Amino acid sequence: MARQLRIEYPGAFYHITTRGNQKQPIFLAERDRSALLEYFNEAHVKYGAVIHAYCLMENHYHFVLETPRGNLSKIMHFINTSYTVYFNKKHSRVGHFLQGRYKAILVEKDTYALELSRYIHLNPVRAGIVVCPEEYPWSSLREYLGLKMAESWLETSFVLEYFGPDLGKNRAQYKAFVASALGQKVENPITKAGRSLILGSKGFIARIKKEFLPNKRETKEVPAIRGLKERPPLEIIQRSVERASRAKNKHARNVAIFLCRKKTDYTLTEIAEFYRIGKSAVGKISGQMKEILTWNKTLEASIGEIEKSLFG
Repeated sequence: MARQLRIEYPGAFYHITTRGNQKQPIFLAERDRSALLEYFNEAHVKYGAVIHAYCLMENHYHFVLETPRGNLSKIMHFINTSYTVYFNKKHSRVGHFLQGRYKAILVEKDTYALELSRYIHLNPVRAGIVVCPEEYPWSSLREYLGLKMAESWLETSFVLEYFGPDLGKNRAQYKAFVASALGQKVENPITKAGRSLILGSKGFIARIKKEFLPNKRETKEVPAIRGLKERPPLEIIQRSVERASRAKNKHARNVAIFLCRKKTDYTLTEIAEFYRIGKSAVGKISGQMKEILTWNKTLEASIGEIEKSLFG
């Protein structure tokens, strides 16, 4: 399994997701959820972890984490290992029951904290568990709205202060902000991160690339690094393939699509719109090309040369 790119620095802000193996439940009783929250508190005390929002679902949990000490890996190792040991002992199990690697999206705090917190708090509604999000007892929304005393490790003020300094007013406005998305198709902000696993403005991504990418090397184990590197425009990729193929046909298009999926973080939507085809067609073409390359070594060598010219 490919490792995810981990960029750690003091003050980094992440959206974290941990799931059960094969989508199996990771909470079998209310006490299990309480136990995980206790490990959040211990992570706050031991490692300075600050959690801005959370939601514990049946087979996964996710939260927004800030790391003042730049120690994401230590925090997540502590939380997930501690909870695994607890769960196995409590329910007479052995081995791993969480997915091997948690997913961590590095987020530009000032730009996406508000949108991200709303999306997290609406998870129980999207899952059909409750009608009103504040009815769900295992998310931080009740603490945001003052319906429950906030834990010491939970930071609500950063998001609430988007609506001003008055706590009573900003709680009401945040409640209205969350409610405004009920019944609406709200895009998951995390999808904007693409394969690079970074959610932010062009300036933020450029700063992260400049400060952290030179110290990391792309390998098969950490494929997300390629998403941070400068990517050629889709037109340039297409023209380069056409020049190498000495043809302007469907085959050249398919090779270009394959390269876009393999070597860049262009989304399915971006590629589909450029080629005026459906997103499912993009995935199908890429899969077919990958299969062809398992036996067509001449084509594999040709595409390898194109890769070098475009991506170095």
